[in-house]
Amino acid sequence: MRHRRHLFVCTQTRPDGGKPSCGARGGVDLVAALQREVAARDELVGAVAVTPCGCLGPCFDGPNLVVYPEGDWLCGVSAADLPDLLGYLAGGALPARLRYDGLDDDQ
Repeated sequence: MRHRRHLFVCTQTRPDGGKPSCGARGGVDLVAALQREVAARDELVGAVAVTPCGCLGPCFDGPNLVVYPEGDWLCGVSAADLPDLLGYLAGGALPARLRYDGLDDDQ
């Protein structure tokens, strides 16, 4: 099955006291919630894949997500952002507050 969009959600975890990790900041719960919501919406089933992944890099700004084929990076996403994120995945605009602009153009 070919998906229209593929969303990768960082679920990286690290020991307490070091560099932060998206898993500890809610990434693990976020990927589970996204998978449930996508499966519950007819317009997203088969059109959107949600995959947990390891570190995406900007750990201090997480939880981090990346959406392909657009290559949109999102940061600081929480469960409160799910309605806007699901709207984006269904074809709406990406809310500016979720867009991660901290990447260099070469990345």
